[in-house]
Amino acid sequence: MFADEFIQRKRADWERLEALLARAQSARLQHMSAADVYELGRLYRQATSDLAVARRDFPQHRVTLFLNNLVARAHAAIYRDDSTSWQRIRHFVLETYPRTWRTMLPFTLAAWALFLVPALIAFVVALRDPTQAELLFPGAEALAEAIRQREEWWQSINTWRSGSAALIAGNNILVTLQAFAGGMLFGLLTIYAMIVNGLMLGVVAGLSAHYGFSERLWGFVAAHAAIELSVIWFAGGAGLSLPWAILRPGLLTRGAALRQAAQRAGIMILGCIPLLLIAGSIEAFISPSNLPVWLKYGVSLASGVALYSYLWGVGRDPKPPSTTP
Repeated sequence: MFADEFIQRKRADWERLEALLARAQSARLQHMSAADVYELGRLYRQATSDLAVARRDFPQHRVTLFLNNLVARAHAAIYRDDSTSWQRIRHFVLETYPRTWRTMLPFTLAAWALFLVPALIAFVVALRDPTQAELLFPGAEALAEAIRQREEWWQSINTWRSGSAALIAGNNILVTLQAFAGGMLFGLLTIYAMIVNGLMLGVVAGLSAHYGFSERLWGFVAAHAAIELSVIWFAGGAGLSLPWAILRPGLLTRGAALRQAAQRAGIMILGCIPLLLIAGSIEAFISPSNLPVWLKYGVSLASGVALYSYLWGVGRDPKPPSTTP
């Protein structure tokens, strides 16, 4: 069969399909008659068969490209999600994100360990001998000097709180994306990001404890720490899941396992963004304020309990009713 003959035989069906697609785009499927919807489905299936024939017999002809676009448009029209944006957001918040978080929990715990162990080591080293902290974290000497001088650098946030909230949230989002993106390099940069951030926190905490500055430091850090640190671990877990999918694809091919892992990781990062906006607002408005320290610890505890209660409890399938009399 020649391409021109093929086009001549099928042109009427393709034109009819295009007309139905135009109606579906303007009126949506639920406003079309049952007969038109049935015809749309029939012509879509026929077009997919025509595309397969065109790819086999004349793959370089322009009709193949035309059919490929036509089938893609028909597929999008038939299978698109017509739910409202609010419904999609609600489904993401109440089902997709917490379920994905629970699936990713082993990787989150691995990121937490990669962060916590260096933090504890750095804390002990800096507490015992501040001069050795420089070996673990470059710049520790400048930090030690600032702490010795009782410099509360976070007080500058008070001068422009609304702008600081956006700046802090933007910086935290950048750090989160870096921790996640490191997974694309076989997880090496993700591991590096977890270790470096752990060392930095451990050194600062150890120096503060050594020089009697802990109360002031934690009076600033405590309020936003629960959410901000959690998000760093979530992003690190998302990054670690990518190389694991390549190493242990299970029954899937490595490519399919990586795509699946990337989809879950993307959901994790998307859900981290509003959490970082919350953490940035707390860090800008509450952390540097003159509120009592006990209240800041209360904010941290309440936000942490709320976050993990949501992640652990929301979106679970209801238990089937008991059949026991």
